[in-house]
Amino acid sequence: MVLTAVDERAEHTGLMPGMRLVDARALVAGITVEKADPVADQQALMQLGLWCGRFTPRVACDGADGLLLDVTGCSHLFGGEQAMMQAVSKQLTRLGLETRLGLADTPGAAGALARFAPEHQRLVKPGKVRAALKTLPVEALGVTRSDTLTLRHLGLNTIGAITRLPRIALERRFPSCMADNGLLQRLDQVLGNRNEHLSPLVPPPIYRWRLDFAEPVMHREGLETALANMMARLTVALKRGQHGARRLALWCFGIDGSMAERTVAVARPTRDTEHLQRLFAGELETVDPGFGIDAIVLHATLVEPLETKQPLLDGSQQDNLDPLIDRLVARLGAGAVLRPVFTERRFPEQAERFAGPGEDETPPFPYPGLPPRPFRLFERPEPLQVIALVPDGPPRLFIWRRVRRRITRAAGPERIAPEWWIPDTDQATRDYWRVEDTDGHRYWLYRTALRGNGVPRWFLHGLYG
Repeated sequence: MVLTAVDERAEHTGLMPGMRLVDARALVAGITVEKADPVADQQALMQLGLWCGRFTPRVACDGADGLLLDVTGCSHLFGGEQAMMQAVSKQLTRLGLETRLGLADTPGAAGALARFAPEHQRLVKPGKVRAALKTLPVEALGVTRSDTLTLRHLGLNTIGAITRLPRIALERRFPSCMADNGLLQRLDQVLGNRNEHLSPLVPPPIYRWRLDFAEPVMHREGLETALANMMARLTVALKRGQHGARRLALWCFGIDGSMAERTVAVARPTRDTEHLQRLFAGELETVDPGFGIDAIVLHATLVEPLETKQPLLDGSQQDNLDPLIDRLVARLGAGAVLRPVFTERRFPEQAERFAGPGEDETPPFPYPGLPPRPFRLFERPEPLQVIALVPDGPPRLFIWRRVRRRITRAAGPERIAPEWWIPDTDQATRDYWRVEDTDGHRYWLYRTALRGNGVPRWFLHGLYG
């Protein structure tokens, strides 16, 4: 058993991660040990990353013990980069966390400074990354353990010593140096010569508005007032960009490190402030402020182009159905308000599905030019007894639900073959007929394709009118 993490007091006594437990107890008697739980640690790190969304919308995990915050365009909201680092440190310290912060042009350089640089060297001005990293140990690059041991064995103990060597010499000594976590790959990323991809915990919003409270908010009325102010500013920004919101998310950050998220969606893009505010009214009732909420952030996570519509002469809009649908969804839930949409399937009973109002618009009928379909389609085709002049000819008489119906007119056949690209399908080819009986009723019948000397089977699939 080995130590995976130590606190500040244990570190001062000489204990460090990676040390065997028996050696630690021999060095310091009576130490308190807790069993490590990596899964719970990762969940706590992700929860902390969501909470850090109060500072920037782009937050990603960095290993098992770090977070990466892309603060591009955000530092001026806190009074500059130095003031922002102090604000982040203060907030995390208030949660009882020991932090090491670093700020640089690249994610790799910021992580290296936070973990290995002295406190007074962890803020690097733009263009000074190479000079700031030259004295850091090779472990700061984040390469594999085998490459780190090889570099130490060669006497290359710092990043500056590596950068002074020709690249071709490093490529010969480290064959996998351009792979993920390879030596040259990581060196280029840390120095800013190669982009380093970040995977944010949540997709970055397109429109975002943030509000800090002077005192923690404890009641729903305060949240409603703050949300109304933010919603008005957000809709102004949407109008300026000729966009409408389809999905909005509200993040409420508690002073105890908690984060509550509430989302609303609309059927079509809109920037109606009052309508969006009403949709959030029911969601705010479920927010538990706990010890207080000191910041909220409103995100427009999905927007679409929306041109300004001219109202009618009485001042009303031309389409008043969308607000009704949105209110029904907010009250009843997304699964209770559905509409049928076409799907690109061949058999009629599979050619539609039910979709929510927030999904994409109904696609056009996938097979234009087909004969008219019946108004009523049975979920399961009903078997029939049919008499035809020849096996592959049109039907002349059929019995359905114990009633004999004589056919006066018939049109067809319309052949629909099974979807051959779907494996393990046992559906047969169908020949559809549109028929009319002596009473003027019209039906949609089909016959399974003949196979050898087998007897064809007939089914009633729909009714016209």
